[in-house]
Amino acid sequence: MRLYFTLWHNPVRDNSRVSDRPLRRFVRLQDFIWIALFAVLIAISQTRSAPEVSMLVALAVVQVLESKIPATSTTRSRIFWIALKLVLAYLLIGYTGDLQSSYWLVLALPVLSAATALGVGGTLAVSIIAAGSYFSFYLLFDRPRFFLDPFDVSEVVLRVVFLAMVGTLANTLAEDLRIETQRSRRSAQQLSAANIQIQQAEEAVRRSDRLAALGQLSAGLAHELRNPLGTIRGSAEMLTRSVSAENEVAREVAGFISSEVDRANSLITRFLHFARPLELRPDTADLTQTIDRAAANVQREAPGIAIYKNYAPEIPPFSFDAELMERVLYNLILNAVQATSPGGAVTVKTRAAAGTAEISVIDRGSGIDAKNLGAIFNPFFTTKPQGVGLGLAIVSKIVDEHGGKIAVESEPGKGSVFQVLLPMRATVPEPTA
Repeated sequence: MRLYFTLWHNPVRDNSRVSDRPLRRFVRLQDFIWIALFAVLIAISQTRSAPEVSMLVALAVVQVLESKIPATSTTRSRIFWIALKLVLAYLLIGYTGDLQSSYWLVLALPVLSAATALGVGGTLAVSIIAAGSYFSFYLLFDRPRFFLDPFDVSEVVLRVVFLAMVGTLANTLAEDLRIETQRSRRSAQQLSAANIQIQQAEEAVRRSDRLAALGQLSAGLAHELRNPLGTIRGSAEMLTRSVSAENEVAREVAGFISSEVDRANSLITRFLHFARPLELRPDTADLTQTIDRAAANVQREAPGIAIYKNYAPEIPPFSFDAELMERVLYNLILNAVQATSPGGAVTVKTRAAAGTAEISVIDRGSGIDAKNLGAIFNPFFTTKPQGVGLGLAIVSKIVDEHGGKIAVESEPGKGSVFQVLLPMRATVPEPTA
């Protein structure tokens, strides 16, 4: 775990934490540990010569900066830093006594870097290069002047083997860490997907509860209103027959009463359709034919809008209630047409995916405000001046009864996409009351 800390903090400014974030990313506790360790090496050096101190400082700078440069995320840049440490370590060992140098362990730095960044093959290659560079001091000795006894040779070989062992162990640990990191990332992605599904399921349950409660209320209210409305209409008709032809005002008022009663009855009928439990009559049907019928009905009402169809041929006939699904598609296509400017177009396309038939109704109209996206399937929610707000609620209810899902994506000024997902299976769930 990387431990970050801040060098200063200004308690007066509210944005101090934000301004310190780049500093925290650049300064780590390990960096000060590296600097302290190299400072100890310089302090205990017996010669403290300028070249020796310079190479130790250079190694410290490279070790600290290796993780700071953004380009280190690429393999090429990692190899560059490893090669740079190999060169500095080789020069330091060569300057301070070759095989007799106490700094031979600095060759472990590039080996460890390779183990954490390059995998098994890269670790093995860097270990061989580091061991070969150290063993080269033995091959380059002036043997008449300097002689290594068998004990010294075995010591050299032992050090080379230790370097290889350190690299292998570090690579094993790094590989285990990479595997655990990948597992954690996959688990986080799965948890995120599961959380989204849970939220969608909770929203579907809440919507179903609202539909059930409002449906019962609407049914009771509709039945109570039907009788007085019938009385009012009958009275208006009697008034029309009883008044004289010369009394145009009374006749006009009676006509208004009758038309408004008819409009109220139409609204009550829609309430009853919404409140009445759906009775699905699933049967094997062709989805494209159902879409064609719905599109034809909309086309008769809005001939100025083109309706393009893009059907997936791989969708076979499957079991669903064709009459109710035609109502769903009619409402969605009609809404898309109403949101489209004259001369525009609406696209209906289908796609098969994992046993599901996807139906998308796409328009390039005015779009839906983001604040309204979560409420458009709620009963009685509408943005139309003359709307009731039951069309999409009924659509959602029918899709839910089929065991499907409905979703919408929209951006104001660019249009909307309504997507219906229907399971292609032999049977349909029993309707709920």
